[in-house]
Amino acid sequence: MATTTAKAFDEFKERLKLTNAQSQLVAARFATVASYLKSAFPSTSSLPLNKTDLIGSAGRQTIIRPIVDIDLFAEFTNKDNIFDRYRSDSQAFVYRIRDALKSHSTVEVVGARGQAVRFFYVNPPHVDVAPVFKWKGDGYALPNGTGGWLTTDPYAHQTYFSARNEALSHRLKPLVRMLKRWNACHRGYFKSFHLEVVASTVFASLGGDSRDVCEKFFEWAQGNLRVSDPAGHSGDLSTYLNDGQRSNLMSNLESARQRASAANSAERSDNHQEAIRLWRIVFGDEFPRFG
Repeated sequence: MATTTAKAFDEFKERLKLTNAQSQLVAARFATVASYLKSAFPSTSSLPLNKTDLIGSAGRQTIIRPIVDIDLFAEFTNKDNIFDRYRSDSQAFVYRIRDALKSHSTVEVVGARGQAVRFFYVNPPHVDVAPVFKWKGDGYALPNGTGGWLTTDPYAHQTYFSARNEALSHRLKPLVRMLKRWNACHRGYFKSFHLEVVASTVFASLGGDSRDVCEKFFEWAQGNLRVSDPAGHSGDLSTYLNDGQRSNLMSNLESARQRASAANSAERSDNHQEAIRLWRIVFGDEFPRFG
């Protein structure tokens, strides 16, 4: 509970960060699944594993509580041009990895999810394995979920986001975590990385007043949903949104802008109780109560 809006935001930002125990759990899950991959695909395999890394929100340190899943990057070596076997059927590549991991793990359920192999744990986080080959040019070949391939580069994404966070006075990551909570509380129309890139794009600078920053995001994001993959592979990151979803997302952004504006007005009038009430509508029950 907080008696000022600024203190409520400070508490909120801390609540979203992983605890030490949760960070250790993420590291342990990653290490366990990485060991399964190494066991299933040794250097003697016709499909040897080259390396694994933690990517996605956990890798970029924008993951929030509660943790649902984490992403593990698994690069395989194109030994004896084995990629050609799967060139026209990436689904067979995913199924091969899934089937091998089933026999080299103690996890009860291992399944394929289009582009990834998922380890389902009784208690989250689950682990999504993104299997790739290094592309001849920049980036990596990743199954596209329909039998073909797409190119991506999580390392370029991490480099881009880290550079933007530094350029924005290291305030971008805390902002993104708050926005992810807003998104989760309002139907989750934004995909995680799309939201991160929009937030990275709309600000030339970030001040220390998180309330003002959030209001500006909800306003400016409405005209900046079409942003390009910073790694240069996926084009417009908003193409997953159909017309109805795009309209609903715009409506959610505008509703949040209106409440943020009203909350900031209440704070300027020294009515922190009303400001906090409004911010709790925006961010949900994780946002502290007044008192």
